Amino acid sequence: MALSVADVDWLSEYPSAVAAAGERELTKASMIADGTYLREAFGERARALIELVQARRSAQGRIPEHWIFSADAAQQATHRAVAEHRARRILEIVGTQRPIHDATCSIGSECAAFTDAGASTVLGTDLDPARVAMAAHNIGPVVAVADALQPVSADAVLLADPARRAGGRRIVKPEDLLPPLPDLVQAWSGRDFAIKCAPGIDYSEWDGEVNIVSVDGGVKEACLYSPGLSRVGRSATLIASGSLSLYDDSLPDTCTVADAGRYIIDPDGAVVRAGLVRQYATAHGLWQLDERIAHLTGDELPEGVSGFPVITQAPLKKVRQELAAMDCGSAEILVRGVDADPDALRKQWKLKGKRPLGVVITRIGSKGVAFICGPREG
Repeated sequence: MALSVADVDWLSEYPSAVAAAGERELTKASMIADGTYLREAFGERARALIELVQARRSAQGRIPEHWIFSADAAQQATHRAVAEHRARRILEIVGTQRPIHDATCSIGSECAAFTDAGASTVLGTDLDPARVAMAAHNIGPVVAVADALQPVSADAVLLADPARRAGGRRIVKPEDLLPPLPDLVQAWSGRDFAIKCAPGIDYSEWDGEVNIVSVDGGVKEACLYSPGLSRVGRSATLIASGSLSLYDDSLPDTCTVADAGRYIIDPDGAVVRAGLVRQYATAHGLWQLDERIAHLTGDELPEGVSGFPVITQAPLKKVRQELAAMDCGSAEILVRGVDADPDALRKQWKLKGKRPLGVVITRIGSKGVAFICGPREG
């Protein structure tokens, strides 16, 4: 549900009404009673109050609690830790005196991160007047309505986060993003810029840096940096529990390929999508089971990384028999390089025992194999 400019102005003017709405449960069971109460107290603004309170609850810990935003805006907002890292990274390259212009500022998350990181001049613009009104409330008056394809700033580092969803569906083609990625690149030719996009697109022809970012193991985004903001060709940023790990294609990639060690490790998705599995393995003393597959192995788990302790290796046709012999009642299943569906395998195996185990299905050479492991450790 969207918020209008008038909604945002009213919510800004009456924080006591927002506080009153925040005291309601607003659950499925209570919504009829809560909605009736709010409509009687606040009339047509009840809808905006419910939208804001529910959006704040869904974004708790990701977006400042006092900000005004809708549920859609909350879903699209950059994770705070990601925005903070990007701001520090860019300012390390260009300095704090270079203006920063977020041309799709939405509710102001990226602008706030740059301001907090010490940028002296930060401008936010957006084509949606309601988002501009939200940003003005959240981060101050340095926002305006403008088209990202017609930059209004001079000598600024440009930042954009094209919408990756429309009508509730994920947009997969760069030309279908809002605004389209090719159009942004053309409009900003010759400028320093960073454009966020989906991590699954084909960026093999990008001539700057592609940085894939994950938070607590979940891949959040790819960020395309223009050559002037690039340090390497491919990089991965892993943010977890307040710590930061960086990998890039300038690091050694001399890991070997050998039989399984004590553990099997599935690298963070950002490492895999950035094509840095070998660099990651080399950095942590791990090796590959197969040079074309991302599963890694080693005798020690890297700090902060989980893995599966190997019990035995089995052909795929023998896995059900092996699991039954081990009294397996549940299995965490990882699959790479083999056409297999974990849910279908669980039904096929009909696990009836009491012991939890892990099963890593992978490909070595031309054959699919399974490693039966103990439960995930680390």
